[in-house]
Amino acid sequence: MASQFAVGIDVGTYQVRVVIARDGKDRSSPFPKVIGTGYAESKGLRHGYIVNSTDVERSIRAAVLEAESVAGVRVKNAFLSIGGIGIDEIRGRGETVIARADAEVTSLDIEKALAASRASIEGRLLNRRILHTIPLAYAVDGAEVLGRAQGMKGTKLSVETLFVTCLEQHVADLVEAVENADIVVQDIMASPLAGSIVTLSNAEKKAGCVLANIGAETVSIVVFDAGTPVSVKVFRIGSLDITKDIALGLRISLEEAEQLKLGAITNASYSKKKFDDILSARLTDIFEVIDGHLKKLGKDQLLPAGIILSGGGAGVGPIKEIAESSLKLHSKIAYLNVPQDAKFKDSSWAVAYGLTIWGLTGDGIPRNITRESMGDIGRSISGFFRQFLP
Repeated sequence: MASQFAVGIDVGTYQVRVVIARDGKDRSSPFPKVIGTGYAESKGLRHGYIVNSTDVERSIRAAVLEAESVAGVRVKNAFLSIGGIGIDEIRGRGETVIARADAEVTSLDIEKALAASRASIEGRLLNRRILHTIPLAYAVDGAEVLGRAQGMKGTKLSVETLFVTCLEQHVADLVEAVENADIVVQDIMASPLAGSIVTLSNAEKKAGCVLANIGAETVSIVVFDAGTPVSVKVFRIGSLDITKDIALGLRISLEEAEQLKLGAITNASYSKKKFDDILSARLTDIFEVIDGHLKKLGKDQLLPAGIILSGGGAGVGPIKEIAESSLKLHSKIAYLNVPQDAKFKDSSWAVAYGLTIWGLTGDGIPRNITRESMGDIGRSISGFFRQFLP
């Protein structure tokens, strides 16, 4: 494929979604033009990790083939998201003596401070791979830096850093499944960050918000404050748990429970009150988990832009009202920022489309987040980090 095209592959537990986009800079729209989409039922995954690689490979091939037929191009390489319960975060802190004789902070000092920050967490990286390195705060001689650290003067530079990590095995298995489908992986991004590119505005990120993707088996969140992601987390709970609760509570099949959850069955003979109670109880559980994490961050009830709900489970019942009641924050369903002629509008496509924007322009996340150059990642999962620093 020519360099002006980018392909995003989002391998979810419920569906594999593929978006092929073309650089739209020469057109009136600021967004990349979507020229092909494809999806297939995911098989061989649980909670975002692979349990049957052959099934996953088949699902990827099916989704890519559909996107290729619509776009009229051949997919040879792609940008890949990684999510699931293997995603986690580690915070580190590092410092370095400012090297220049005139005591001015340079990009080399920043690189050394970040390297020291990473060294401080080496003991907690067993079986884990760093996906993104996010500087949260710099200080010069103990005084917080407001804005850029470069150009300031002092004797010591320190940095507090957020490392977004994933289980090494999960990354290796997913990349191998994609490459077995004859597609080269160009780069990897954590799913919550990829989804934020097209579901959050710059104003929301700067004010402070939490984006919650309600998936089938997991709920992933990314918390923004002052325009920077300060937390990325995945919880082992999802909309499928709601379906199971409904099936057990009303003693009906999983298929009926799913349709009832989605509002496709309206004339059922089941007790509406009992159904509403089951739905509300599980949704409350989901938001209590999120609230517990926000409390650990010191961000509970302190995110002016509130909670933005995305994913396949975001349209379930009175989810907005329950989110507001549980978190004491404004809530809304995510709006997908896509071209007017895009063939999709719902936020379940956010991750795949966000990957294409990242691939084509590098835009959508703060430039101080590292973007890992995958190179020949293949089965060895080798690569190097390229810093985008302020």
